[in-house]
Amino acid sequence: MKEQVKLHQEREASGLALIPLLFFIVIYLGVGIVLHSKGVQMAFYQFPSVVAMTIAVILAFLMYHKTGIDNNFKLFARGAGDENIMTMLMIFLLAGAFSSVAGAMGGVSSTANLGLAIIPPRFIVPGIFVIAAFLSTATGTSMGTVGAIVPIAYQMAKTADLNMSFVVAAVLTGAMFGDNLSMISDTTIAATRTQGVDLKDKFRTNAWISIPSALIALVLMVIFSEGGTVTGNLDYSLIKVVPYVLVLGLALFGLNVFAVLIIGILSAAAVGVGTGTIGIMEVAAKIWAGYQGMIEVFILSMFVGGLAELTKHYGGLKWIIDKTSKLFKGSKSASVGIAALTALTDAATANNTVAIIVTGEIAKEISEKYKIDPRRTASFLDIFSCIMQGFIPYGAQFLLVASLTKNAVNPTDMIPYNWYLIILGIMSLISVMVPSYNNIVCKGEWNWEHMKPEHEVEKQ
Repeated sequence: MKEQVKLHQEREASGLALIPLLFFIVIYLGVGIVLHSKGVQMAFYQFPSVVAMTIAVILAFLMYHKTGIDNNFKLFARGAGDENIMTMLMIFLLAGAFSSVAGAMGGVSSTANLGLAIIPPRFIVPGIFVIAAFLSTATGTSMGTVGAIVPIAYQMAKTADLNMSFVVAAVLTGAMFGDNLSMISDTTIAATRTQGVDLKDKFRTNAWISIPSALIALVLMVIFSEGGTVTGNLDYSLIKVVPYVLVLGLALFGLNVFAVLIIGILSAAAVGVGTGTIGIMEVAAKIWAGYQGMIEVFILSMFVGGLAELTKHYGGLKWIIDKTSKLFKGSKSASVGIAALTALTDAATANNTVAIIVTGEIAKEISEKYKIDPRRTASFLDIFSCIMQGFIPYGAQFLLVASLTKNAVNPTDMIPYNWYLIILGIMSLISVMVPSYNNIVCKGEWNWEHMKPEHEVEKQ
C-alpha cells in the first residue's frame, strides 16, 4: 500500500531532501568545468540548465517513489503553478517581448550613441559606465548592454590609446548595475516574486544601496581615468529612446508592471512602425521572438518551483533553517548568510537568475524566521548574485566580452577594475550593520501580519 501524502503538512527536517537540488548544481557546474578545461567556448552554457533541472526533478520523484508518483506530481504541480511563479512567468514573457521589439526598432543603438555623442572626451570611461548603467536599467539585460556597447567601447579604447581592461570593465559593471536595479530585469522579477514584494518597493530599497555605490565608483573613475577621443558614426534618434524612458518612468511611479510592459511594447511598436524601421507583421514576429528568448528561464522557473515544493514538503528547507539557526544570531547575521548563499549558488551555476530562483524559497524561509524585511531580502538576492556574476571569469558576460574583443581583453585583467561591484558589496553590508542606514534603506517597517509595508497598511 502506497503511503499517502498530506499535501499541506510538511515532514520533519531532512537534509536528504536537498539532494536533488544539490545534484542539479553539481551537474550544471561539473559539466561546465569539464568543458571549460577542454577549451570549449561558453562552456558553462553548453549543457542546458533546464535539462539539468529535469534530471534533478526525476531524481526527487525516484527518491520518494514510495509515496506514489501521483502524490508527488500534485506537490510538484502545486509548486510549479504557484501564484508567484505564474506571475513571474508572465512578466518574463512581456519583458522579453518589450526588449525584442525595442531593440528591433533601433532603440538600443540610439540610446548608446546618444550617450556617447554627448560625453566630453575627458570623461570617456565614467561616461561609458553611465551609458551602460542607463541602457541596462532601461532594457533589463546586462548581456544586451554588453553586446551593444563593448564593440563601441573597444574601438574607442584602441583609437584613444586607453586602458582596455579599464574601459571594458566600465561597460561590464555598468551593465550589472542595471541588471540588478532594472524593473524589467529577469533577476529583479525573480527576486521580487520569490519574496512576495512589489517591484517599486524593491527598487527603492535597492536604489539606496546601488546609487551611492555607483556615485563613489564614478568619482574613482573620474580621478583615475585618462581622456580620449570619441570616433566613428554615432547616429541616433531621440524618438527611439522614448519607450525606454517611458517604461522607467511609469515603473517608478508605481504603475502595475503588466501595464508598464504592455505600454512599453505598444510604444516601441508605434515608434518602429512610425519611423519605418519595422513593419506591423515584424512587430508580431519580434514579440514572439521575445517570448522564445525567455523559454529557458520560463521552463526553469516552473521546474524549480515544483522541485522547491517537493524539497519543502519533505523537510529540506526546514533542515536548512535548523542548521543555519546555529550560525545566525539574529537578523543581521541571517542577512549576511542569505547574501553568502546567493553568491555561492551563482558561482556554482554561473547564472544570476538561476541562482535567485534556486535560493529564493530558502531565503524566504530564513527571512520569515529572523524577521528580515523581505524588501531587503529581495535586494540582497539580486545584489549578491549580480556581484558574483561580475567576478566569475566563466560567466556569460565575461565570455561575451572575450568574444566581442576577439580575446584581446582577459577577464582576469578586468576584475581589479570592477570597482562598482566591490563598493556595492561593502555598501550592502554597511546597510545591514548600521541601524540608521538600515532605516533609510528599508523605508518604513514591514507589517508581517498583512505582509506589506506599514505605510501601505495605514493607508488602507
